[in-house]
Amino acid sequence: MATQRRYIRKIRYGVQFAFLALTLFIGYRFYQFVLHFKSQGYPFIERPSSVDAFLPISGLMSLKYFLFTGTVEPIHPAAFVMFVSIAAVSFLMKKGFCGWICPVGTLSEYFWMAGEKVFGKNVRMAAYTDTAVRSLKYVLMGLFLLFIGILMTPNMMVLFFMSDYYVTADVRTMNVFAEMTSWTMWVMLSLAVLSLLYKNFWCRYLCPYGALLGLLSGLGPLKIRRIEEKCVHCRSCSVHCPSLIDVEKKEVVNSPECFACMTCVSSCPSPEALNITVKAGSVRRTLKPYLYPLIFVLLFYFFIGIGMAAGKWHSQTPYDQYTRIIPELSGK
Repeated sequence: MATQRRYIRKIRYGVQFAFLALTLFIGYRFYQFVLHFKSQGYPFIERPSSVDAFLPISGLMSLKYFLFTGTVEPIHPAAFVMFVSIAAVSFLMKKGFCGWICPVGTLSEYFWMAGEKVFGKNVRMAAYTDTAVRSLKYVLMGLFLLFIGILMTPNMMVLFFMSDYYVTADVRTMNVFAEMTSWTMWVMLSLAVLSLLYKNFWCRYLCPYGALLGLLSGLGPLKIRRIEEKCVHCRSCSVHCPSLIDVEKKEVVNSPECFACMTCVSSCPSPEALNITVKAGSVRRTLKPYLYPLIFVLLFYFFIGIGMAAGKWHSQTPYDQYTRIIPELSGK
């Protein structure tokens, strides 16, 4: 079992790289789509709907609008589908989206691993400082939930959905990187340096989306459990945890920082000391670690498939509207 579990980390790196490559491909196709409207004579490329995954705020707004009206807004429907799918799998399978699929999480991990190689180690904040800084993402999450979940009415959302700004929210997001200002460049460089020094800096301290998914994961049926009788207290699980969780001192890893990377499980030398368990009613079953990514990815695409089958995936924005708006966005 111990030998088998050492392959879990390699499986995760493979899944992460595959989704990172897919994201880059989707981003390039979307860039080509935009270029058609900016450059005369450039061939038309169909807009990849999955680019809406980078619009989680739109997804949250669409979810509230759906709950109040029963209607999925037609401009960025894939944002709604992706938001619900990611939230659903995070509840059912822990915060695995952050640890296995999210390209930002993957790049963040590449950076701190590179920093560890270059500097010999990563910096770690004192416990009280870490807690204070980590609260920033929950403050941001709270502000989004307050504004969208409470203050923004469905009628206000309809007006926003009809605006040119909302229609091209995906293009504007791309332009942040494609047409980077000096201010944006310095922010990105600062985040890159901090990500080299601190493990998962963006994910741990600033990402409000990850904060929400972490809270959802704590309510779900899947847990990583440590069996005290089997534990040899080598602390390998705690030392190798990229989320800085002291796994060796916990019976159940229920921290919102855990993104189910299985590093603790794969590094444990004692068979059965760390297990992934799923509770169904009063029955708790152990899940083979190598089944986790398979079930997670299948569930993720299952929920997305429901959205596609329901016809809530492709944007209904007319071609003429893109023709009018996109050429005006350069530099904005």
